[in-house]
Amino acid sequence: MRRVLHFALHFLLGIALALGVLEALLRLLPVSTATLTDYYVDSMILGYPVGHHWRVSTGWDLRNPQVLHANNLGFAAERDFKPESRALALVGDSFVEESMLDADERPDAQLERALGGARPVYALGVPGSSLLDHAERVRWATERLDIHDFVLVFAASGIRQSICGTVNVQGPCLKPGSFEPAVERRPPPDALKRVLRHSALAQYLFGQVKLDALRFVHKTFTRVAPATPSTQVSRADGSASAAVDVAFVDVVARTFLERVRPYQRGRLVLAVERGPTPSRDPQMAAERSRFIALMRAAGVTVIDAQPLFEAYSRRSPWKLEVGPYDAHMNAIAVRLLMREVARVLAGLPSQGAGQ
Repeated sequence: MRRVLHFALHFLLGIALALGVLEALLRLLPVSTATLTDYYVDSMILGYPVGHHWRVSTGWDLRNPQVLHANNLGFAAERDFKPESRALALVGDSFVEESMLDADERPDAQLERALGGARPVYALGVPGSSLLDHAERVRWATERLDIHDFVLVFAASGIRQSICGTVNVQGPCLKPGSFEPAVERRPPPDALKRVLRHSALAQYLFGQVKLDALRFVHKTFTRVAPATPSTQVSRADGSASAAVDVAFVDVVARTFLERVRPYQRGRLVLAVERGPTPSRDPQMAAERSRFIALMRAAGVTVIDAQPLFEAYSRRSPWKLEVGPYDAHMNAIAVRLLMREVARVLAGLPSQGAGQ
């Protein structure tokens, strides 16, 4: 019995030592660190602690490492924000923050250059947010910063993610089915998560590698039988038989406008990042087209990045995504879109975006 306990003790000490070495090693590498997001400036707006610094990188091999810092109001930005009616607010999700790019390649910096430095650009980007979350930032920036002009950059998925229960809801949302207004705030982290968020090893496993412990255990100890031919449905059959229901898009569009209009004192420009092709995701493509049409019918200026990017791809071999592992816009795509935004703000016709 003593030998068993002795062996078990040495085994546990060995594991603890190995974990300690891994923790120390990973702290020397650009493993993503805790963002510590919470509702600091407003009960409906997720942000970072003022002055917080954190690292970000992508994947197990830590691609595109960057160090970000939060400004005086808890947004990832190189400048502090102060009340300024001349300022232009750039609102959106990770397509505005673009944390994988160098600071001078991100949308706020590129838009400010495209405008010739005539006015400051405030980046109000919060990753993992929906269209209705963007509307809350329009409200907050109007009240807090006296902003008049807004540019909203978002992907088509932001429309669908305005429904309660989706992972990207940070506050306001619409209930599934009834589409009644509701609120779903992110719950505060429990004690275990507060401890693990400061561990480089935990961040690497669950953030970089995306390890899902429960799913791993389930797959390890559960036998999954292969699907029989009778249960498989081909893509062609599935696409043909799938009814594309975009009714909720009307409710999302109406709710968005109702929440933005009271605070619209200047220009409102929507820049819609290119979405999936109808062959890849017919429902999301239909949702995207419907939303753009509704916004334009309501008199909102919309820049559709799809024809803009397609025109570039026809004349250049360079890709517009960060990489095959990350569909976010790279520096070239950001430059194309921000120059288009600058043209529209200057009153010039859109080059292929079909206003």
